[in-house]
Amino acid sequence: MRGMKVIAALASILGLAVAGVAHAVPWYFQEAASPIARDIDQLHEYVMWLIIVIFVGVFGFMFWACYAHRKSKGHAAEQFHENTTVEIIWTVIPAIILVIIAWPVTKVVVAQKDTTAADLTIKVTGIQWKWAYDYLKGEGEGISLVSTLATPREQIEGRQEKGEHYLLEVDNELVVPVNRKIRVITTAADVIHSWWIPAFGAKQDAIPGFLRDTWFRAEKTGTFRGQCVELCGKEHGFMPTVVRVVSQEDYTKWVGEQKKALLAQADDPSKKWTLEELKTRGENVYAANCVACHQASGKGMPPAFPPLDGSKIATGAKPGHIDMVLNGKPNTAMAAFGKQLSDTEIAAVITYERNSWGNKAGEVQPADVKARRK
Repeated sequence: MRGMKVIAALASILGLAVAGVAHAVPWYFQEAASPIARDIDQLHEYVMWLIIVIFVGVFGFMFWACYAHRKSKGHAAEQFHENTTVEIIWTVIPAIILVIIAWPVTKVVVAQKDTTAADLTIKVTGIQWKWAYDYLKGEGEGISLVSTLATPREQIEGRQEKGEHYLLEVDNELVVPVNRKIRVITTAADVIHSWWIPAFGAKQDAIPGFLRDTWFRAEKTGTFRGQCVELCGKEHGFMPTVVRVVSQEDYTKWVGEQKKALLAQADDPSKKWTLEELKTRGENVYAANCVACHQASGKGMPPAFPPLDGSKIATGAKPGHIDMVLNGKPNTAMAAFGKQLSDTEIAAVITYERNSWGNKAGEVQPADVKARRK
């Protein structure tokens, strides 16, 4: 027993020493930036060192028993069966260990699920392969944005040196205020995704047809990065999650800027656009939403991603092309963009597809798209 106490004490001292430098190790957890992440980190260390103590104790006793009771010293093997005392010991001790582990684990899990009294509620929708954010409650209510990978294709294809945040950078970051409880409601538009920011200890699957939630409270400002951690298709590795935490003053300023920008960008669906205006805007929409599958050349990657250059859809009847972009195609990678893009953006990208490469099929106006919405 005295030996076990010595081993436990040494393990505790070693644990304290290692904990101070653990976050400097690249393969360890990210540095905690929220209370939940810190609790998870401490729980992990607690359980790991408890396991080490058990491992050293069990194997230490086993090796000692083998050495001290070896045949060369004249020991003969004991013959015993159905020893009630031994059976009670090896049942009670593991049960006690489970309670020792389960008690702090239960506290952390319960805290993770407590999404009440949130200062800000944000709906997160996973879409192949981007995140849509809708601010539902609190300051910023009504703001919506779509967060898409911002790493240039040149870096992904190896034609350019990789940047510092390769595959972990987006065009629109989720912005939240520091020291505020943020409730995150997750769902998905197509397949199962999983929203994850390791520094916050926040991870929640996004499942089509279901609403699930988690929360975090960032304790310091900065930019925090994660990724979708549920295999969701071809571009799964290109679906980062990025949250920028700012001061309350900066957040209020950001909300004001976003609302002004939304008003300025609101398009009149009854406006008539020229072919060149639609093509110019549509090229940008195509680059942000379509190029990964259909390629800049419009040649696609058959058979999974068919070409648009000369395709029946892009050169055929306008209603069919509009319906395809609005509603997607079931059981394929073609997503429904009706809830992601405005009538003007859809009209623009369709016009671009119908009048680029070798296609010459005329423009589609926003009013045409509005008329086809279901």
